[in-house]
Amino acid sequence: MNIGSLCKREAVTIEYDMSLHQAAQRMRDEHVGALVVTGTGPEGPAALGVVTDRDLAIEVLARGRDGASVSVGTLVSGRLVAVPYDATLSDAIAAMEGEGVRRLLVTGPEQELVGIVSIDDLIDVWAGDMARLAQSLRKAREREMRGWLPAIDIEGVPLIPGDMA
Repeated sequence: MNIGSLCKREAVTIEYDMSLHQAAQRMRDEHVGALVVTGTGPEGPAALGVVTDRDLAIEVLARGRDGASVSVGTLVSGRLVAVPYDATLSDAIAAMEGEGVRRLLVTGPEQELVGIVSIDDLIDVWAGDMARLAQSLRKAREREMRGWLPAIDIEGVPLIPGDMA
């Protein structure tokens, strides 16, 4: 499974000069916990950073700042962490761990923004994989309890015809 397949929706954006209050409203309206901050970079329109609901809570609310008079750009560090669309789950985890982030931008073949993936998305996939593995173990245990273990050769062919039916 690649990371691109986890991008269920496009990244929601907000302009660099919009207020933090507007950012919170957009997060609420779009039901997301992060916005990609856009603006004009050295080569024209570009993603400049990411602002999260956690940023708003810690950097604005907890510090008593007025979200209506502070721009989104004040929270942008200029550090973007991205993985390519075809990156593996392990690649994404390594990027998150290495950069200390909970969300990654996902880029396409031309370095265009395709979406965003969060640590929650990765945990959901991992949990699903673990659930399937647990189911496999349960089925094997049930077979053992019924006393049915087919004899197979090294290529997986039953040694006794009809054993795998």
